[in-house]
Amino acid sequence: MTPFTVEAIIFDFDGVLAESVSVKGNAFVALYKEERSDIQKQVLDYHLAHGGVSRFDKIRYFEETLLERSVTEEHVLKIADHFSELVEERVVQSPWVAGAKAFLEEYQEHLPLFVASATPQEELERIVNARSMTQYFKAVFGSPIKKAEHLKTIAKTYNFDPAYILMVGDTISDYKAAQSAGTCFIGRLENSSLSPFPSGTKLIPDLTYLKKHISF
Repeated sequence: MTPFTVEAIIFDFDGVLAESVSVKGNAFVALYKEERSDIQKQVLDYHLAHGGVSRFDKIRYFEETLLERSVTEEHVLKIADHFSELVEERVVQSPWVAGAKAFLEEYQEHLPLFVASATPQEELERIVNARSMTQYFKAVFGSPIKKAEHLKTIAKTYNFDPAYILMVGDTISDYKAAQSAGTCFIGRLENSSLSPFPSGTKLIPDLTYLKKHISF
């Protein structure tokens, strides 16, 4: 396949740089440990099917749609704070996705690198700092702003042509954000047979394969 010609690369975080997707799935289930097992399964299934969606949107869905509860914004924030307590240190301790650290170390001097994540901004900054990753990135961007808006902001702020920006993600929401912003996309999936992406989307099992798909 012809490699992407890139001016910048934007990474999702969970499942792309850190193997932390299961940490967050387990935490969502823990939030609803008092509910029936079928509810817990639906919570986990929804989380996995909506990767890249903010925890606040997921919690609203769980409360209002799944459990049919009337919920205030204050209560959503309270649940989200509990979620943060459950996950932050575990994400910090999560292993790297294979090849991710080596790629960042090699390319930080050659390309502007960014993170765009659904993790809240301040929490994302703490995690990146605690994992000693700050030096790799021009900037990191978290929620509540949506990823598509972050991609557009990066292109405008740094004067990049969106067609030469590569988004590396692991969820359909990452793909849709790239489509909305007009950037290129490559999916990180361990098992390509489970791909949620349209046919023809470039896929890599981990980041050891990323370098052969780019030129600059």
